[in-house]
Amino acid sequence: MTETTKTPAARQTKAQMIRGMLSRKEGATLAALCKATGWQTHSARAAISSLRKAGFVIERAQPATGRDARYKITASPETAS
Repeated sequence: MTETTKTPAARQTKAQMIRGMLSRKEGATLAALCKATGWQTHSARAAISSLRKAGFVIERAQPATGRDARYKITASPETAS
C-alpha cells in the first residue's frame, strides 16, 4: 500500500483577491470587494490605494443614475511606463 502525500493548494490572500477582481474586464464595485473580503469600505479603498502606490493604474468609472462606481486595473506596473 502506498501513501499519497497531498500538497496543500496555495491559499489566495485577500489582497490577491482584490487584485483579481479589479483585473476582470468589468472591474468591480466597492460593495463587491467588501462582500468578497469581509472588509469594511475604508479597508477596501485602502487596498485600492495600495495598488495605486505599487504602480497599478486603476480607473474609477461612475455609471449614470444610481449605480455604484466600478474600479478596474487598466495597467500593471510593468506596462504603466
